[in-house]
Amino acid sequence: MRRVQSVAKSVLVNNKSTQSLFNIQSQRFYAQQAKVAQYGQFGALNEVVKVENVTLPDLKADEVLVKFLAAPINPADINAVQGNYGKTASSFPAVAGSEGVGVIEQVGSNVKNLTVNQRVIPAQPGLGTWRTHAIVKADALQTVSNDIPVEYAATIAVNPCTAYRLLNDFADLKEGDVIVQNGANSMVGLAVIQMAKARGIKTINIIRERPNKEYVIEKLKELGADIVVTDNYANTANMKRLVSDLPKAKLALNCVGGQAARTVARFLGEGATMVTYGGMSCQPIIIPTSPFIFNDITLKGFWLSRWVETHSKEEREKMLNDITQMIKSKKLVYFTETFKFSDFNSAINASMEPMRSRKVVLKLDE
Repeated sequence: MRRVQSVAKSVLVNNKSTQSLFNIQSQRFYAQQAKVAQYGQFGALNEVVKVENVTLPDLKADEVLVKFLAAPINPADINAVQGNYGKTASSFPAVAGSEGVGVIEQVGSNVKNLTVNQRVIPAQPGLGTWRTHAIVKADALQTVSNDIPVEYAATIAVNPCTAYRLLNDFADLKEGDVIVQNGANSMVGLAVIQMAKARGIKTINIIRERPNKEYVIEKLKELGADIVVTDNYANTANMKRLVSDLPKAKLALNCVGGQAARTVARFLGEGATMVTYGGMSCQPIIIPTSPFIFNDITLKGFWLSRWVETHSKEEREKMLNDITQMIKSKKLVYFTETFKFSDFNSAINASMEPMRSRKVVLKLDE
């Protein structure tokens, strides 16, 4: 504290304004406690991740102080803590959470592109968002609209962006074209349905057998799905009759793997593509020979983290702006369930419930 006082005295002696004094003092960040969900080793989420108090470091010239508002618990977060995801912690302790939204509370003296009270999200996954506050490099953040609900801002960066890229990067889709997907009731699947509907693209949607399948089918159709069936029904003769009036699918989206991948491949037309972006079944992709020989299909993979790393900030901003406009115009809706950060264990348990219909979101300021 003595150093700051001496700087302030020097400023006053040199007849600087009160505003200048404030600017100088604002460049120094005083030690503050943050609550952080961190882990010291790989393992099960509910065993190794603990919420602890951490003292934040001083604010450097190229850094900002972020107050986090909300962050979801994604399947990728669970896998990252387990150590079996594409990008995992390189050192411990590590902070969990791949996406979320915060607000800038303080900026370093060299930061020009961010200002106090701006909403921000991580520029790339891996920042660690399950915490109340953090000191981070300014270039590790990207702004996001203040005009959408905080739960939407917290979950905009992964699932909706994945859906956006799947529909834009792998097939020349036009109005009246058909796509097919499994895992259709996942958050990516729901976003695909709504984004496709807005473009006049027809969707064949496959879900797992479940006790509440009638409710799920009704919900997906309300969002704009054209056909919704269970995986068992999708392999019957009745399914062939159901889709007989539709063109063959140009694109198949696979987030399950195993036999579910084989099922969506059955609906592909000549020269079509199947994109795998997840492996919820933890089983190898099973595709028969005939679609390759007689339909010349292509199999590809997609990982949003790699897309973000290999594309410009401007391209990501355009994508986020497009998605934001869909949210504001009610063409894209999410289904979330919020938990206070103080009830962290309940949030973890809820996130691991099978066949959930809502994304778990941590309210980090509660």
